[in-house]
Amino acid sequence: MLTQNKIIPIDAVMANISSDIALCYGHFNLIHPGHLRYLQHAKTLAEKLFVIVVSDAELDKDSFGSHFSENERAESVANLQIVDGVIILNKNTLKGLIDKIKPNVLVLGKEFENTHSRPNQIQEAINAVELVGKVVFHAGEVHYFNANLLHGNVVDIENSSKIQFQKICKKHQITVNRLQKRILEFSKSKLLIIGDTIVDNYVACDALGMSAEAPVLVVKELENREFIGGAAIVASHVRALGAECHYISVVGDDPQSKVVRESLKEQNIKIDIFTDKERPTTYKTRYMVEGQKLFRVSCIKDHKISIEIEQKVINSLTKLAPSIDGIMVSDFVYGVITPNILDAITSLSTQYSIKLYGDLQCSSQVGKVTKFRGFDLITPTEKEARIALDDNESGIEWISNTILKETNSKNILTKLGSDGFIAYKGGKSPQRQNFPALTVNPVDVTGAGDSLFAAMSVSLSSGSSLIEASAIGTCMASLAVNEVGNTQISKEKLGIFIEEILN
Repeated sequence: MLTQNKIIPIDAVMANISSDIALCYGHFNLIHPGHLRYLQHAKTLAEKLFVIVVSDAELDKDSFGSHFSENERAESVANLQIVDGVIILNKNTLKGLIDKIKPNVLVLGKEFENTHSRPNQIQEAINAVELVGKVVFHAGEVHYFNANLLHGNVVDIENSSKIQFQKICKKHQITVNRLQKRILEFSKSKLLIIGDTIVDNYVACDALGMSAEAPVLVVKELENREFIGGAAIVASHVRALGAECHYISVVGDDPQSKVVRESLKEQNIKIDIFTDKERPTTYKTRYMVEGQKLFRVSCIKDHKISIEIEQKVINSLTKLAPSIDGIMVSDFVYGVITPNILDAITSLSTQYSIKLYGDLQCSSQVGKVTKFRGFDLITPTEKEARIALDDNESGIEWISNTILKETNSKNILTKLGSDGFIAYKGGKSPQRQNFPALTVNPVDVTGAGDSLFAAMSVSLSSGSSLIEASAIGTCMASLAVNEVGNTQISKEKLGIFIEEILN
């Protein structure tokens, strides 16, 4: 069905609507993966899927900021293959349309399930549907795998992502020259990075087969290579992008700590690294066969650092605060970022007008991103955001905006893995924009979040807008996942890649 034929005028609704219909409703100002999950689930509930788009007159500009016209939004929805028809609400009420259509099911987001917070028009619509069908509250299935790989080849999917990225940049008038200019301004930034130090060890192996003694795979070790990781690689990225940086962390009294110190000094990164003899430097070994990871062994101690070392860290922060523009907190929840240190960071930020950027990673450990209060940017994965709210059902839009409000942060990047991320700006002029992942079948995703965090923080610190920073961050992450291990991405390499993507 052609897109224009899918958009149904109000006066022609009855002639175009048949039985067995699932009905969805929303503003759809920006189609992102959360919307697709919602619509895909609705499609499974009936033979036909129709979508009602809120008209311009009804759109709450205070909530959604700048928005596309009702015709543009309707066309975007109609472009989706799973949608059979689109109706612009116009001057009609939602209840009035439901009385005409009489759908089998009305599908609403989980945020409308709470009866105490429903708008009157939603409650009236629910009452009307329940007379002829049922109401389902569902945001779509949460997933962390790129299902697109099951339906197309990598080249086609990546070309589609590239085209989508180019359209987003064009929409925001972002050109190659504009981003190159922003990259040149990175040298203005003076950032302090604090967090957990990790050393990543990659072991290349040959598979020998199954053991005769037990059902386990036997491999032969060929060679190994160590990379600095955790907050240390974030500092390395920041310096490689041209910004000045100072690194604060805690390590063990072991050979791995020497690897970190030497590597950072070689990159001309100033360091205040304190030794804790009661813990080893976090060391993660990944065993790989033909580029595929078999398993990981982690040598860690995740208890909080001692009061004595904590005070040394706070003293270092206090000394450096007057000379920096921003503090990047890279928290892997291994004990370095204590409540007292976080309080000190927040206090120093207020005292010296320092921007704060926070990234908390809790893939195999427990932490809550909501502890980052009043930050300029926080960058949780969808899973981390859901863990913080103890909510695995609500739509990603509700999840992200709730985190934004609860933390009183200025911006949030909700990372969706293979679906890219959605950037949200809060405040009086709210904004949102999704960015696709430019690499859909990565070689190694280990450093994706670290590289994205570094690029976003440096960009925002040097004057980029959230959308400009997000475009730069998208390219940075794509470069990072195309190599095995965490290696710093230089501003020259980033600039070349941006030119290739946008030309």
